[in-house]
Amino acid sequence: MSSNIIPLKNSVTISNNINASQVSFRKDEINLIMSLYGQMVSKGVWKDYAISFLKDKAVFSIYRKASEYSLYRIEKTPSLKKKQGQYSVIAPGGLILKRGHDLKSILRIFDRHRFNVK
Repeated sequence: MSSNIIPLKNSVTISNNINASQVSFRKDEINLIMSLYGQMVSKGVWKDYAISFLKDKAVFSIYRKASEYSLYRIEKTPSLKKKQGQYSVIAPGGLILKRGHDLKSILRIFDRHRFNVK
């Protein structure tokens, strides 16, 4: 059994390149999201996540259980950068909870007061 090794720099593209084949989160964006994710896991609210790098957007999906539908999606859509803002938090039914130009500000929707776990 043989396998081909593909260098990471060729398979994942930089999110600022509009002509790229995939949109991805930058390291600082992933750090912000994972910091929030870690806090919510420690509270017992979130259990699993998935990351998708698509042609037109990058999606970080958050799950209560791996077998369920996603609770929230954090999406980065560069085509909306100069319009409504490229970042959005989306609820299960497709409702956009918050959209903006700054990832840190849209992640404030998950402040500690909304998710009190008893």
